[in-house]
Amino acid sequence: MNNTAIQTINNSELNTRWQEFKERNPKTRIRDAAIALGVSEAELLATNGGETVTRLDVDFGKFLTELDALGRVMALTRNDEIVHERKGRYSRVELFPEHNNMGQVLDEGIDLRLFLSHWHLAFAVQEESPHGTRRSFQFFDARGTAVHKVFLLDDSNIEAFDEFISRYKTQDQPQTLTVTPKPEPTKEKPDDEIDVEGFRDGWSKMTDTHEFFQLTRKFGVSREQALRLASNEMARKVSRESYKKVLEESAKNESRIMVFVGNAGVIQIHSGRVKNIKTVGNWFNVLDPDFNLHINEDRIANAYVVRKPTSDGFVTSLELFNERGDNIALFFSKRKPGEVENDNWRELLASC
Repeated sequence: MNNTAIQTINNSELNTRWQEFKERNPKTRIRDAAIALGVSEAELLATNGGETVTRLDVDFGKFLTELDALGRVMALTRNDEIVHERKGRYSRVELFPEHNNMGQVLDEGIDLRLFLSHWHLAFAVQEESPHGTRRSFQFFDARGTAVHKVFLLDDSNIEAFDEFISRYKTQDQPQTLTVTPKPEPTKEKPDDEIDVEGFRDGWSKMTDTHEFFQLTRKFGVSREQALRLASNEMARKVSRESYKKVLEESAKNESRIMVFVGNAGVIQIHSGRVKNIKTVGNWFNVLDPDFNLHINEDRIANAYVVRKPTSDGFVTSLELFNERGDNIALFFSKRKPGEVENDNWRELLASC
């Protein structure tokens, strides 16, 4: 099957395989089950279409502007390596359809950067758990991979959840999905074809961290390639486990930090302190009341300390990458525009 082929799985066969898998592996999460069965998570969800799962027909941006009716909820964004969970409200949603259908949520708790052109499917899910019925809205890309999920909490508005389902459920509830296989990753341009001197000069003249993306596009470099080719003053490779020291020291010193985790459809941000750090198996976790972070230690391939010049002075970050070279997390010191970066944060990253 080529990369643009469309994939449709026989529902009856998949449903049988899914039920058998759950009987053998009752504690396995659906995302991991989908990988084991060689299908997407959305395809597994669809096998329960019309029962515990309801297919929705929504304008994604408009739908997000209405979610504040749910009250306080938990937003979950993840990639293959890291899960980011944050409690709050969808109280300030701004949409920019003229800019490639982008948007943002700017609640004090839920802080998101949205790339809605990657959103393709929406479901309402009601599943039983040891703690009662778990209700959520779940959004997927064209490949059936989850981009974002919204889970109701004990004090969320269940009536609003039910009303959304009634208003937006599709007339048909198909139990099969047609998904597009993941394309082959774009190959990096060879280093010797890059204008390294021009790239480094452009980096040194930045006045805002948001200019970095345009800089990489201008010189045709991937994000990790950019860090490899940067001057030692601007970027240096560090231990792939440096995030442990950064989070543990931030918890110890009660430092306010920012943690960015995302995928093609969403970047989710935590701003504030972290407190309860705990390792369970191969997962390194932050387990705070309003913020949970779960890092699969085995899947972090590379880490870099990065410095970018801005009008407020240098801004320093720790960036994590997977084995494919995808940027999967960023860590910053929390600061407001016009403020100089915290010296303790710079010293912490310098010690990595």
